[in-house]
Amino acid sequence: MMKQVVANMAGTVINVLVNTGDSVQPGSDVVMLESMKMEVPVTAEAAGIVAQVKVTIGDFVNEGDVLIEIED
Repeated sequence: MMKQVVANMAGTVINVLVNTGDSVQPGSDVVMLESMKMEVPVTAEAAGIVAQVKVTIGDFVNEGDVLIEIED
């Protein structure tokens, strides 16, 4: 089953910390957003393998946008 990591707030992607095929654990930082001049980490809530990275550095995302897809 595919799990999704979504943006917890609107902001600009300033770093993508994982690549397709990487293993992640719950609590792993996967993307860094800049919002209101603060750096905000977005973390994975589930363990698995990164199936798809849907954002690149410089992208603007809204709260709830899918950033990363993780498979078991």
